[in-house]
Amino acid sequence: TDVAKIVGAPILHVNGDDPEAVHFATKLALDYRMEFKRDVVIDMVCYRRRGHNEADEPSGTQPLMYQIIKTHKTTRDLYAQRLVEAGVMDAEQDKVLVDSYRNALDNGGHVVKSLVKEPNKELFVDWAPYLGHEWTARHDTRVALATLQGLGQKLCKVPEGFVVQRQVSKIIDDRLKMAAGAQSINWGAAETLAYGTLIMEGHPVRITGQDVGRGTFSHRHAVLHNQKDGSTYVPLANISENQPAFQIWDSLLSEEAVLAFEYGYATTTPGALVIWEAQFGDFANGCQVVIDQFITSGEHKWGRLCGLTMLLPHGYEGQGPEHSSARLERYLQLCAEHNIQVCVPTTPAQVFHMLRRQVLRPLRKPLIAFTPKSLLRHKLAVSTLEELAEGSFQTVIPEVDEHETGDITRLIMCSGKVFYDLLEYRRANELKNTAIIRIEQLYPFPQDDLDEVISRYPNLKDVVWCQEEPMNQGAWYCSQHHMRRALDNHTNNLRLVYSGREASAAPACGYMSKHVEEQQKLVEDAFNV
Repeated sequence: TDVAKIVGAPILHVNGDDPEAVHFATKLALDYRMEFKRDVVIDMVCYRRRGHNEADEPSGTQPLMYQIIKTHKTTRDLYAQRLVEAGVMDAEQDKVLVDSYRNALDNGGHVVKSLVKEPNKELFVDWAPYLGHEWTARHDTRVALATLQGLGQKLCKVPEGFVVQRQVSKIIDDRLKMAAGAQSINWGAAETLAYGTLIMEGHPVRITGQDVGRGTFSHRHAVLHNQKDGSTYVPLANISENQPAFQIWDSLLSEEAVLAFEYGYATTTPGALVIWEAQFGDFANGCQVVIDQFITSGEHKWGRLCGLTMLLPHGYEGQGPEHSSARLERYLQLCAEHNIQVCVPTTPAQVFHMLRRQVLRPLRKPLIAFTPKSLLRHKLAVSTLEELAEGSFQTVIPEVDEHETGDITRLIMCSGKVFYDLLEYRRANELKNTAIIRIEQLYPFPQDDLDEVISRYPNLKDVVWCQEEPMNQGAWYCSQHHMRRALDNHTNNLRLVYSGREASAAPACGYMSKHVEEQQKLVEDAFNV
């Protein structure tokens, strides 16, 4: 209990062989917590009579301790003896209680007399609309242009006298221009519009994580802070009267606990968009147990559907091995039976439609989204209002520059931020024979969409998969068989080649100069291997 002393919490030490004392300590602790809103700890001094399962014999490793335990009366016997000695009951009544309890166990009856036999049906969740749906990537996620413009303006309004910090004021001014169509839509604006449109359509939105109100990289600013008095204002919670809830909570540095809670929350609220965002995607390391035991396998093991979304900032910017990789390979290795979705959106329009698709489709599968860092403000990573209004989530984004398909002899496939490095290199070197496509959904793998894109290029000779991650990480090992299947359908007997970092024990190097050298090489290799 020494850890409780750190926070100054009262510690109640109580003998586990004294049920009345345990009962009193419990009531006292609860009263204390409710009265003072402070932590309190009960230290019940007790023991384990049996081994850790019915076949285990604990005396094999603890002989002296279990010699004492075997001769020590059980808590029940000690308490019954006290009651008999006090005249509360006699030995025959004690025997009747024991026999009735054993009979109830043998007959499958209730042994807890206060057990609720009829649950409160008002708490039931009707999952019927979400059952039995086949996987489909597509759904109508469009929103009328006028609706987006009106919402964009509303989300930029602050109360009278509310003083916004200077840089935040610039963000709000820019978003007003975006809503008017005078400026391209960036990531933060598109994401916020996705939440707003879902709320307008009747879906609650809940976001938790270590810095979600502002966003780790200051792109979101869903919570505004008054520079005069420190009060806060949340535009998304003030779209209209009687709107569904918009909740956004900055959480403790406790990834496992928070993600586990949000998983449970999402399994009870199928109509809501429930999001956990890591401060950096790497920090999901701290909740791997929740990912393995619940998120990726809960449907298979228990038949529990869950629409939880995980936003994991990912991308190699030279920030070192703890701030580069959300460990894409781990999630892909856990993929089977259409259990989860793994997406790597690279444009604001993509994140807009991806988030809306997660709720609007009747399918309820966890969504693992590898979101960007530097792309939040990249000059090329922008979209138009029309792409939000009329577009959809693209599992594969084809070539974006104009070209003659017959001139293309090399195809580079990639996911994530590296696309923009490849695009800038190709434009700078005026390479006309290479097309670049993005696979934005790595699972379920979009086989048909990739087949269709590759079939546009009849004269292909070389196909390259390019990734920023080391060879033993990222998508290469887990997804190359899907890519090769698409190449098998091509008439030119194509071979898939890797371009990326060498295999590494760590996700990234720790020196900026080394990072830049590696990044330049993998981009150049993609056009020359």
